[in-house]
Amino acid sequence: MPQDFAEWLEGVLRQRGMSQKALAEMIDVTPAAVNGWVNGRSVPRYEKITLIAAALEVAVEDAVDLRMPGTSSSELEWMFREAPKDGGREGGNAAAFAFAANLEVLAREATQNSLDERLEDGPVVSRFVLHELTGQPLQDFLRALRWDEIEKHLQAAADPSQKVGRVLLDGLHELERTQRLVLLRVDDYNATGLTGPEYEDGRFSRVIRRTLDSGKADTQGGSYGLGKAALWAASRFGLVLVNSTLSQPQNGRWERRMAGRLELPWHAIGAQEFAGPAWFGAVDHERENAARSWWGDPETARSLHLERDDSAPGTSFLVIGAYDGSGDAEQLEEMHELLVRGIARNFWASMVGGERSEPLLRASVASWRNGRTVIAEQRIDPHHHEPARSRAVKAFLDGRTVPEITGRDDVLETAVTLKLPREKGASPADRVAPGTHDAVLLVTPAGDTEAKPDRISYMRATRMVVKSKRIGDLPLGHRSFQAVLLAGAATGKESPDTEAAERLLRTAEPPDHNDWVGTEDLTATYVRGAQQRILDFKRDAEQRVREVLRGQEAQQNEDEGPDILKELLRLDPPKAARTQGFPVVHAVEGWLDEQSAWHVRVTVKYPEREDPWVLAPVVRFAGRDGGGTPVRWAELVPEQNCELTKHGNLLFRKGRRGTFSGVTDVSDHPVPAAMSRIEVDVPRAKEAAQ
Repeated sequence: MPQDFAEWLEGVLRQRGMSQKALAEMIDVTPAAVNGWVNGRSVPRYEKITLIAAALEVAVEDAVDLRMPGTSSSELEWMFREAPKDGGREGGNAAAFAFAANLEVLAREATQNSLDERLEDGPVVSRFVLHELTGQPLQDFLRALRWDEIEKHLQAAADPSQKVGRVLLDGLHELERTQRLVLLRVDDYNATGLTGPEYEDGRFSRVIRRTLDSGKADTQGGSYGLGKAALWAASRFGLVLVNSTLSQPQNGRWERRMAGRLELPWHAIGAQEFAGPAWFGAVDHERENAARSWWGDPETARSLHLERDDSAPGTSFLVIGAYDGSGDAEQLEEMHELLVRGIARNFWASMVGGERSEPLLRASVASWRNGRTVIAEQRIDPHHHEPARSRAVKAFLDGRTVPEITGRDDVLETAVTLKLPREKGASPADRVAPGTHDAVLLVTPAGDTEAKPDRISYMRATRMVVKSKRIGDLPLGHRSFQAVLLAGAATGKESPDTEAAERLLRTAEPPDHNDWVGTEDLTATYVRGAQQRILDFKRDAEQRVREVLRGQEAQQNEDEGPDILKELLRLDPPKAARTQGFPVVHAVEGWLDEQSAWHVRVTVKYPEREDPWVLAPVVRFAGRDGGGTPVRWAELVPEQNCELTKHGNLLFRKGRRGTFSGVTDVSDHPVPAAMSRIEVDVPRAKEAAQ
């Protein structure tokens, strides 16, 4: 932040690209007077400061408080990095290929980053919002994004012979074909925010300016600088915008620090070659061909769909053209489900709180379409997704674990020892044996309905699940269980051995953070034998679980017999499985053709039964008057698991899901299609199945 008015005025003049002479002419003073203000020889009176502020198009409050000014939307531009003169080319950001480009990975990496930036006074709040744009809302957003400035670069980079180029080409075709764009906003609150200077080292520059530079240490999860790349990899266009509320002011400001980054491969437009990356922001007149972050206003944030709900520090990332690279989810509802699953699977333990301790994380997912709710915000409850394991962690946090299991809700706690290897480069005084670390092993009976019992989950630090695996060679007739291994900082202890264990396990995690194994970082940091210590630790944890189960088996009441027989001989009736009772529309994709006919592709889910389902699909127009008017089909085409009957209905004969497509009859439209939205229903037809 500027220390005095002279420093502030000099900085704003550079930012605006304005000379001292030009300012002097605008406020009717001599150039010598302006030079005196810039060099600190004198300070203007308040009346002159108001004139200076007006000439520089900044708020008077900014000039008085020495804050760097905000930026209007008209000052924003996309700045593309020029290709190097040596002819070198890059086919994209290699960091984006370190893991699978799917939404579950995005959920894991983004949530981990939020946990790493959590402030200490409570849980970090992580919120995922899917937002589908069509029609006028889509056009308004593209205008605010300056789409016309980047579209030609996207087209030039969409080389079908390159992997990144094929993704770009597919994204452009999908946008043109469907006139639909999915945004994914990832918000966190009670987090640090993108603090730090524009170009020098700091959180902002590591995320927006740099590649493979995480700056993380201690108990934080990331160490490769790859997590942020998952955000860009989840965009069909490699395009992400940010809006950050800072926990520590930068240049006198803390709210709405905004920027954008576009990750493209090398491309050329005419004779001009570009390296690939581009930045969205205000032109930096102090650096050639550079755009800096800007302090935005509420209207700009709203137009870019980046407005934040409250003033708590943290960052909002907007993934533009969000998609699931695995192809498992295309519709909004399916993408919503994948995000929920990814967060629950990896962070259930982080979301568990105790009687005297809050959870580390609160997470939710919501889905919108053109600003309207499609799926209401869904708070992720760890006890719903992982009941037994969540019960185990809660009992540990509450100090209610037991030395042996006697009831179905008991949680047994025992220790597993990790032998700590010596780090390389230690001084002679530090070359004594570094000692051991006692990790915490929790074992509890699994619920009757759990799909994957008899597993152990490894975690450290923020309690993200590093790995969950089934334990083999278990005692015959053992009671089904779930086990949790808390190591390093996850034990809640503060001691030198805890810190040493956390460092060791952190270096043993590969880029995917999905195991503790021998990595290059482990080999470079520790003396020979460190990998074997890790393998022994995991093996001992599994063996300790087997010992616990054998102990429980020996203590069973002989009159009652083993648990496996008790379960087989239970006399209470089994619980009836909840089933879907009728066909429903699972997903709808629609677009308008040149004749203004609606084209739809509909996926139907239906219960299994002996007789096939015969359905009479109905399409209704919901015009601006709010009515729901049925419209004739011009064409109805079965695609998967269905066929057309002689009466023009659809017969779904096998499986639990089928797909059909249809085109509306333009002559039957009650209003122009562009002024409407449509609804599709699948009631049962009156004709009998053949």
